[in-house]
Amino acid sequence: MSPTDRLKGIMVRLRDPDGGCPWDVEQTFETIAPYTIEEAYEVADAIDRGDMGELKTELGDLLFHVVFHARMAEEQGLFAFDDVAEAMCGKLVRRHPHVFGEEDPQISGPAQKLRWEDIKAAERAGKAQHGVLDDVPVGLPALHRAAKLTKRAARVGFDWPSTDEVFDKLHEEVAELKAEIAAGDLDKAREEMGDLLFVVANLARKLGVEPEDALRGTNAKFVRRFGFIEAELAKDGRTPEQSDLAEMDGLWDAAKAAERI
Repeated sequence: MSPTDRLKGIMVRLRDPDGGCPWDVEQTFETIAPYTIEEAYEVADAIDRGDMGELKTELGDLLFHVVFHARMAEEQGLFAFDDVAEAMCGKLVRRHPHVFGEEDPQISGPAQKLRWEDIKAAERAGKAQHGVLDDVPVGLPALHRAAKLTKRAARVGFDWPSTDEVFDKLHEEVAELKAEIAAGDLDKAREEMGDLLFVVANLARKLGVEPEDALRGTNAKFVRRFGFIEAELAKDGRTPEQSDLAEMDGLWDAAKAAERI
């Protein structure tokens, strides 16, 4: 028995109402979905850390979720794991005509990306998704979705010519946010904050930067530098609560300087 077939068999046993795991039995697509997303992020985290042993484990966790969803679908007579794999095979072959079809196999990278988008557009048309933005998943992280939305709109010409115009818009949104804060209108300020983040995501897309990756890197940097502050204060037997902003800001600068060495 292959490891995949064994995993599928384990999932069947776990979901068995008579003798399975009560927690696994009561799960639905909706309850499992957040965990599936979490596992995908843990895969990305292992890659960021360069931990290949952990990556193997996290990919297994993610595969388990694929099997879990497929098993629930099979129980409802919708589809099974093999149908998922077969659909993926068909999609890969269809989207790579330069590899599996008769198109020029020496197609350049940019031309290949354009061809890929054309094929995806044809697939959307086949699903009666005629809007340019129809199939950009709502469940994506908001910054990532914002970048995808602007990328899709840019393909049909709805885009600023350069980053100069994006920076102009960025300054405009900052001014509008400040105005709403000064006016004390928090509902409007929340809306303007969303507009500001959307423009930032658009700028990232223009620069070829994935905003989620950039922010994840900054989060890690913040954790690392704040950890330095805590460690330095601990040398005196103190905690951040026993310090003040000026001291911690100085330690933050020291952490930045140490990283440059």
